Amino acid sequence: MGKIIAIANQKGGVGKTTTTVNLGACLADMGFRVLIVDLDPQGNTTSGFGLNKDTLLNTSYEVLLGDVTAKEAICSLDSYKLKLLPASLDLSGAEVELIGIDNRESLLQNALEPERGNYDFIFIDCPPSLNILTINAFKAADSILVPIQCEFYAMEGLTQLINTINLVKQRLNPVIEIEGILFTMFDSRTNLCTEVVNEITRYLPDKVYQTKIPRNIRLAEAPSYGMPVIYYDRTSKGSESYRQLAEEVVKRCGLKAPETFKDQD
Repeated sequence: MGKIIAIANQKGGVGKTTTTVNLGACLADMGFRVLIVDLDPQGNTTSGFGLNKDTLLNTSYEVLLGDVTAKEAICSLDSYKLKLLPASLDLSGAEVELIGIDNRESLLQNALEPERGNYDFIFIDCPPSLNILTINAFKAADSILVPIQCEFYAMEGLTQLINTINLVKQRLNPVIEIEGILFTMFDSRTNLCTEVVNEITRYLPDKVYQTKIPRNIRLAEAPSYGMPVIYYDRTSKGSESYRQLAEEVVKRCGLKAPETFKDQD
């Protein structure tokens, strides 16, 4: 049974989509069966894999409305060894359109459940807000991976997110937990980065990933070419960091890379 991990932070620009695309691609490259669900109306995860979100007929929006099944909307990205449930701008209207639907917070969970056994990992890229789409992701997920940029307001944002997770745990999903805290755009030369890491590590010592994602030009360039960084520049620091993160995620989940895995370096 695949593990469903929501990648979330209500603050934008912290590396949610970058982490979704590159962590998913690294795990798929290791031989794991990976499905990525784009639940952000901006559709950056979709375009990050080279798909034109404006021409797609079936997306996560149609799945939430019940017009198609998840299986009908999932795209096979053979070049990257994974599958994607894409998004479009239509998702921005979901908040209003789902108002009258019973159990609207369970729509994504119900849609993904038939597919869950087909994957080792399912990652959900959440929008940068705590709306009905994010609540759907939290209801469907086993855990939440939280990317955090090392900045002054990081702790405040994390506290708000933890409060929301606790509410979801009490009312909607009793098994959900924090999968891990990932520091992104990390620069060890700045005192602020070090202070933020130390503060959050003291607050959640068992949840912080050892891997930290640095600022990296190749990592920033890859989305404009519609590919994960390990396919854009496999030797870059960005590629190396996300491969290390993938190994750490696998270890924390108590898994081993499939026997079919062959190191391509």
